[in-house]
Amino acid sequence: MKVFLKKDVEKLGLAGEMVKVSDGYALNFLIPKGLAVPVNAHNEKYFKAHERVVENRKAVLATQTSMLAEKISSMPITIKRKMHDDGKLYGAISPHEVVDELAKKGISVSKSQVLFGKSIKEKGSYDVTIKLSSRLQPKIKVTIVSE
Repeated sequence: MKVFLKKDVEKLGLAGEMVKVSDGYALNFLIPKGLAVPVNAHNEKYFKAHERVVENRKAVLATQTSMLAEKISSMPITIKRKMHDDGKLYGAISPHEVVDELAKKGISVSKSQVLFGKSIKEKGSYDVTIKLSSRLQPKIKVTIVSE
């Protein structure tokens, strides 16, 4: 079934796109939640005209996101925490702390975008992934030091 997305849907598309999905997904999830409307022969021309606007929006969004990815990857973060004598932290580093440090440097991301490879529980340098989009996931160097 073809549907026109009214809102951005993760892993499916941006608002204003016409996508093909299974009938069940459209009828049981997308349409009842107001995320999409069905496309039929009568309204297909109208939606095709709106797709051009979405293509322009995608290009601008991709440019802005790639610039933000470059800025993030070139910006190391240092977090000071209390720790034991052997270099182990009293508690693990949370995504919220990384978000706060990025906010201090003028970059706004949510804590759900911060992905750790493994839990950070001792001092040292770690690579942390910031998921900006499904394709752009820059890594940032996070260094943990003693307070």
